[in-house]
Amino acid sequence: MINVQNVSHTFKIGKKGNEKRVPVLKNISFDIDKGNIISIVGKSGSGKSTLLNAIAGFLKPEQGSIVIQGKETIHLSESECAKFRSENMGFIFQNFQLMPGLTAFENIELPLKIQGVGKNERFQIVQKIVRKVGLDTVSDHYPNELSGGQQQRVCIARALVTNPPIILADEPTGNLDSETEQEILQLIRLLNESMDITFIIITHDEEVANTAHRKFLMHDGVLKEVVPSAV
Repeated sequence: MINVQNVSHTFKIGKKGNEKRVPVLKNISFDIDKGNIISIVGKSGSGKSTLLNAIAGFLKPEQGSIVIQGKETIHLSESECAKFRSENMGFIFQNFQLMPGLTAFENIELPLKIQGVGKNERFQIVQKIVRKVGLDTVSDHYPNELSGGQQQRVCIARALVTNPPIILADEPTGNLDSETEQEILQLIRLLNESMDITFIIITHDEEVANTAHRKFLMHDGVLKEVVPSAV
């Protein structure tokens, strides 16, 4: 489903004309099969979020190839990349990134509105997703009326609503207590099994990383696969 080959990237630091090039991704290669949960663990600044942005198409690496669903994405235009991303990927964020002036239901349906899906069809799709993630009783609440775990469920539902084959999660439990973290991880595993969705999870938490089918360690821009201590 996802093939990354020899991807390298550097950031420029300093004033123009006196810039220093800092390698952030170093010759990274790996494959991801459909329906896998992949975790990438590493310290802040190790390059894991940069790699996630490259897979999502938000960043164009200087070297290498990224093929997703049979399509080479590095050479797509911005508009082509945005269209491909909206059709194939959902996103879960650490800080939820919900619209405060919209209810949970309205936040979840937003990607469908952007895609031009009609009102009646949107309602049916969102109702189904709301039940699946356990938000039936609070879908009319605003984000500030929800707990952290409920807000993350809204974020997960929003990621799911367009039925993408791939979900990219950046520190999805970073702002949650340990009990809520386990609930969210259990939900991710359930969605993975019931919907055959491929998850790529970026985390600094070893416990979160060890729940994946495959675990990778990112250190100073170098990625290597390690054996999870628990599955």
